[in-house]
Amino acid sequence: MKREYSNPELRALILDWLKRRGRWGAYYFPLDTLVNKLSHVVKNNGKRIRKAMRELIQERYVLVHKRVATISLNSTMSKEIEEHIKRVFKI
Repeated sequence: MKREYSNPELRALILDWLKRRGRWGAYYFPLDTLVNKLSHVVKNNGKRIRKAMRELIQERYVLVHKRVATISLNSTMSKEIEEHIKRVFKI
């Protein structure tokens, strides 16, 4: 069922999704596949997901590989990523 996520929740959802799948550093994941998978859960799907992804890339939480075709989490910012996820989802 699709849900309306706020922008911080959407960004935390993307980070958490990549973290649970172990996509750190050289273990990257195709960006189009990520957008497709998350679009089943997020309302106003593709454009919002891509915009949130651009913000995460600018903040260096996410690294790009292969000319922005694949992405992975920045392993040097693992502590900040964990804190961001916990802060937004209040775990």
